[in-house]
Amino acid sequence: MNDYKTLAYVAKEIVHQRNTYEDAVQRGSAKDYAEYKNLCGLIQGLTNAEQIINDLVQKMEKSDD
Repeated sequence: MNDYKTLAYVAKEIVHQRNTYEDAVQRGSAKDYAEYKNLCGLIQGLTNAEQIINDLVQKMEKSDD
C-alpha cells in the first residue's frame, strides 16, 4: 500500500506543477514564442508522466488481484 501512496503523491505533484504552467500560458505570461513553446513542452511532458504513473498504478492493481 505504501507504493500506492508514493505514486499518488508523485501524481498529485505532477498535476500541481502542470496546472501552474497551464495557468501561466492562459495568463499570457510567456515573454516570447520560445518561452511559450517551452511551457507547452513542459505541460506535455508532465501530462505524459502522469499517464505513465496512472498506467503503472493500473498494472499494480491488476497484479494484486
